[in-house]
Amino acid sequence: MSEVLIDPQAQFLTLNTAGKSARFHAVWLRDNAWDEDTRAPGNGQRLIALRDIPAGTQIGAASVDATHLEVRFEPEGKTVRFDLNWLMENSYDHPVPTQRGWLGPRIQPWHSDLMGDVPVGDFAELSKRGVALRDWLGKVTKYGFGKVVNGPVEDGALFKVAGLFGFVRETNYGRHFEVRTEVNPTNLAFTGLGLQAHTDNPYRDPVPSLQVLYCLESSAAGGENMVVDGFAAALRLRDENENYFNVLADHCARFEYAGEEDVCLTSRRPMIELAPDGELVGVRFNNRSLAAVTDVPFDKMADYYAAYRRLGEIIDDEAMEVTFRLNPGEGFIVDNTRVLHARKGYSGEGTRWLQGCYSDKDGLRSTYDAMIRSAQKEAAE
Repeated sequence: MSEVLIDPQAQFLTLNTAGKSARFHAVWLRDNAWDEDTRAPGNGQRLIALRDIPAGTQIGAASVDATHLEVRFEPEGKTVRFDLNWLMENSYDHPVPTQRGWLGPRIQPWHSDLMGDVPVGDFAELSKRGVALRDWLGKVTKYGFGKVVNGPVEDGALFKVAGLFGFVRETNYGRHFEVRTEVNPTNLAFTGLGLQAHTDNPYRDPVPSLQVLYCLESSAAGGENMVVDGFAAALRLRDENENYFNVLADHCARFEYAGEEDVCLTSRRPMIELAPDGELVGVRFNNRSLAAVTDVPFDKMADYYAAYRRLGEIIDDEAMEVTFRLNPGEGFIVDNTRVLHARKGYSGEGTRWLQGCYSDKDGLRSTYDAMIRSAQKEAAE
């Protein structure tokens, strides 16, 4: 049984339902009304601005039944019904996290123990845009990366992978880039050298939030791909030395790329990025693109470099990495704001040809959330 209690000053109400309790302010409820005068049918966008809601909005009356809360707002005299499940799903009456670096409910940090459970999707099944795609996108959201197998071995096949969830983001490298050995390369990625795990393009603002790498040829020895969960690395650093975590989160690093004529890309962002409430939302780590650090006070610079060194050591720890080899027709996607990627060195004999492109995870999240909502709607009918 549900009940509702109104604050004596009518500024908020307390809703008790399904064994849970949550408070909601009058102005929040009024702003989140879903009636046809407040929201556009179909797309749900607001038809009014906050200025259209009286600043002194109060709760005149409230009642609750098994599925809905009904509220009358004063001085408007307007009555609105709210779905109880929606209210509790969107409740903001919960404790404020006390430790910096907390993760959202969709995110699960991982270490090398994920080696046996890498999120893998069969290209043909994913292309049907059904349950297989939905579940694979869910795992990519959860772990920050995923692998695709049994794809076509053809130039540009990576665009078909990106098209499963979003759109390609074009950069100065073009709509895509080639990863193969070159003479006098403009970027170390185009050599046979091994690379330290890193996030791509930290010198961009905003940084491309997804990267797709797709294999077309792979007969050279070595060159295995490796991924490291940057969130897990940051949390390990925090647990070892909170001061190290804080100094990397509190001060900006500078990143730069000027390896081509008429290109000079720069950004100023912390290596460990937190939201104002302390949520861990991003990691930027790329030793090749780090410019001179000038935004750290003199008396903290030694600690900053000690923290930077330790974070690198954690990232390099084999206990943090998941390694796999890409064969022709296989690729993988990484959340470039979270998961660092690398590759082992490979020989100059044989061939190794990968193609890469960038995308953004708003498209991936949109595709996944739309599929989840569609499944929920079908289940409710």
